[in-house]
Amino acid sequence: MAKQKKGQKAEDGGLLGQLRMPSGPVDLTKYDTRATPGFAGSKDDGKAAMEGLGAEVSDWQERLFAEGRKGGQRSILLVLQGMDTSGKGGVIRHGAGLMDPQGLKITSFKAPTPAEKRRGFLWRIRQAVPSHGLIGIFDRSHYEDVLIARVRNLVAPSVWDKRYDQINEFEAELADSGVTILKCYLHISADEQKVRLQERLDNPTKHWKYNPGDVDEREFWPDYMDAYHAAIERCGTEKAPWYVVPSDRKWYRNWAITTMLLETLKSLDPQWPEADFDVATEKKRLAAT
Repeated sequence: MAKQKKGQKAEDGGLLGQLRMPSGPVDLTKYDTRATPGFAGSKDDGKAAMEGLGAEVSDWQERLFAEGRKGGQRSILLVLQGMDTSGKGGVIRHGAGLMDPQGLKITSFKAPTPAEKRRGFLWRIRQAVPSHGLIGIFDRSHYEDVLIARVRNLVAPSVWDKRYDQINEFEAELADSGVTILKCYLHISADEQKVRLQERLDNPTKHWKYNPGDVDEREFWPDYMDAYHAAIERCGTEKAPWYVVPSDRKWYRNWAITTMLLETLKSLDPQWPEADFDVATEKKRLAAT
């Protein structure tokens, strides 16, 4: 196999094709959390490649936004899931930071309020779905209701078990309405999570990020892995597949998700809307002022 150039994307479906989870049984232990699929280069190369994506991803985002403002009915929903410290916020800072805020809708889902619980687990998710022309980003999502709800026994097994089918129906509905769904599992190791939590404790400027509850959750790591296996296996569909992103290397994680987002935008191929006015006439009117 020919050696890739630094930062070169692999062919055969691009990075989306490489990181997409196939159908069938899921075993995340077979996926290297420090791997860099589709990228042959160093950390510095990765950071440079990330910066290099800025102009292109911004241009394609603006095209999608313009299309949506002029009658287009398409949007993108990027779902970020992963264990604590996997980097959901980092992806948003570095990836979304390359794009125009007016074309983004970012939602961070915390524990549902009592009022939200009474409305059903998908109600608050529906409120956050991006409208036409927007890129929506979910920091955690409806999958928490088959992850922490399952691990922590927040609802009966008969309840969370039904949610997989409800999620599939919901996502199929979104896809049919013009929403392209990009579901990314940020795959980190338990050892890497421990390192990142220690860094938060050692650095006073990161104490605000530290949550003592994160240590408690580490005790349930095997249970969370079982829950993720089930969520990815049962909710990886043709219309809304899962992508597993190795995330022990932060620079790769950020580059990979931004690259997949760019590939998604290009596949949609939004076009600049044609003027709904006579351009020549408007030029004359403007020149006369």
